[in-house]
Amino acid sequence: MRLRGLKPEWLNNPKVWRTEILAGLVVALALIPEAISFSIIAGVDPAVGLFASFTMAVVISIVGGRRAMISAATGAVALVIAPLNREHGLGYLISAVILAGVIQIVLGSLGVAKLMRFVPRSVMVGFVNALAILIFMTQVPEMYDVPWAVYPLLVGGLALVVFFPRLTKAVPAPLVSIVILTAITVAAGIAVPTVGDKGELPSSLPVPGLPDVPFTLDTLATIAPYAFAMALVGLMESLMTAKLVDDITDTHSSKTRESIGQGIANIVTGFFGGMGGCAMIGQTMINVKVSGARTRLSTFLAGAFLMVLCIAFGPVVSDIPMAALVAVMVMVSFATFDWHSIAPKTLKRMPAGEIAVMVITVLVVVATDNLAIGVVVGSVTAMVIFARRVAHLARVTSVTDPDGTTVVYSVTGELFFASSNDLVGQFDYNDAPDRIVIDLSAAHIWDASSVAALDAIETKYKQRGKTVEIVGLNAPSADLHGKLTGELTSH
Repeated sequence: MRLRGLKPEWLNNPKVWRTEILAGLVVALALIPEAISFSIIAGVDPAVGLFASFTMAVVISIVGGRRAMISAATGAVALVIAPLNREHGLGYLISAVILAGVIQIVLGSLGVAKLMRFVPRSVMVGFVNALAILIFMTQVPEMYDVPWAVYPLLVGGLALVVFFPRLTKAVPAPLVSIVILTAITVAAGIAVPTVGDKGELPSSLPVPGLPDVPFTLDTLATIAPYAFAMALVGLMESLMTAKLVDDITDTHSSKTRESIGQGIANIVTGFFGGMGGCAMIGQTMINVKVSGARTRLSTFLAGAFLMVLCIAFGPVVSDIPMAALVAVMVMVSFATFDWHSIAPKTLKRMPAGEIAVMVITVLVVVATDNLAIGVVVGSVTAMVIFARRVAHLARVTSVTDPDGTTVVYSVTGELFFASSNDLVGQFDYNDAPDRIVIDLSAAHIWDASSVAALDAIETKYKQRGKTVEIVGLNAPSADLHGKLTGELTSH
């Protein structure tokens, strides 16, 4: 029996191989200073962050749901678990990473990825723009209070990244920029901040083991809040990044598989002594948008090259000027920002509510330095604006029979907690005829608040000796109304 579909078509394409290999190398070079910086934020040794980036990238390349997306140690995760490490030590941090992985697998299996459908486009645009701003802001410290030689190197790096692709795209421009600037600084003996200044690189591979903590309920109670927060933040950033890559590459990915894969990767990372992580948006943009990678190979090689560079070429990597990596990340931030979204022509046509949601998302993300919080606040804001807009669409019109014995109220629109609150006041109770017909054929009942409002209308009419009949309910509305009517009050 022949098994088909197990071997990807790109395995026979040398051009794809070259693109993926070079993309993985560029990402690995960019990962090193980032991982070291995040280790400092978490309060751990640089090797802990580098090991996390290695294991996260390698594992997610196999079990993840989004091809070419990079997962590694991230600042969001570092911020969440830093207090735990500070108060209880590395063993508790590692334990929290493993538990967070378990929680992510559970949430993924329960279908948490389906919640992504409730993230509006305006929030997604705000997410992307905030991401670009954060990427740029993280580079600002590398351009402040530094030797003057950093600035011409930075300008040269930007020029290479922008103009080299016009000569050839066979080799990624960021890789060319890094190599040329490193050669110049080493050959000329220019004293500028380098990757080695960020921290010492590991000299050996990580070894698996259990965290050094007592396996008790007290330990579980200590790490559980941090693990749950890490799981949610990691999933939020990973799923949003996966959706962004879907849009860039015009392909679909399994968000459920990605959620479960993130959990597996964090569990493996924890057992290898890493600080955990999630999708890394800046490096993903380097991989997908700048380098043109599209397969799992680039993700795998990013992790593999990271360790090779640290262990085998540590002294060379340590000499890479930070200006070269800053130039790459600055270009990534400009390429990531959705400039069309803030063009005057776009802003004139866009509804004010959607612009407000986009701006609020950006402001919250930048203020909190947390993409997950911004997405939640933006989504809630969008829902409130939508609810207010839809609430005004519920209308009531009345027609009285010529004989004056019956009045028909026609209700049009969506009935839910926001619109149903005003429903009761749209009926005339004092001068009504003996028979009242409420026609809901052009309406839909969504919740208990609407049923309670209809009950209140019926009660007011019956107190005045009137007969009320509700007609025109569609099947779902009739089912909900039948279950709840008369059951929502105690008197």
